[in-house]
Amino acid sequence: MSLTIPPQSRQRAAQFSRTIGLAAPCEVSIEQATTIRGKSFSVSRAKTAISNPIRLTAALGALGLLAACAGNERPTTELAAAQVNTIGVNAYLWRGALETLSFAPLASADSAGGVIVTDWFANPSNPNERVKLSVTILDQDLRADALRVSASRQVAQGSNWVDAPVQAATVQKLEDIILTKARDLRRKALSS
Repeated sequence: MSLTIPPQSRQRAAQFSRTIGLAAPCEVSIEQATTIRGKSFSVSRAKTAISNPIRLTAALGALGLLAACAGNERPTTELAAAQVNTIGVNAYLWRGALETLSFAPLASADSAGGVIVTDWFANPSNPNERVKLSVTILDQDLRADALRVSASRQVAQGSNWVDAPVQAATVQKLEDIILTKARDLRRKALSS
């Protein structure tokens, strides 16, 4: 089986070779078959001899890593777990937002667009004030800037509800809770 090393891997190999002090990347003076992940690769005679056994081991390790990169199997990353879903936004942020807003009745939830809107909610301990929340998830990545929370607040004056300002710290606290919950969900999913 011949081993073809892609140009990007050759650049990484050259950088690695310079780091460990080799004259040229992936050139070893041995001839043997090496098995990596159940696949056999033959290492043929090359131009540069390596006399130091530590460097030889490092070179064979680098060659093994490059051989693994050249195969058909591609390494999987954690990021793929967040993006493989049937909804249009980050699944962890979506679930984190739904769990965080579970105290309020939902007016609408659009998973394709990433928008959750609650109905007006009055805290039973403070019935003269009500809040309406809106969460927008803007991206498929689990990032702080992929989440936007807005809130509307009204207070009762007689028999009418009058708009009142919402403290910025309230919105920031909700964003932090949603992000923390989303990170916890992701951590649990990756550990299982």
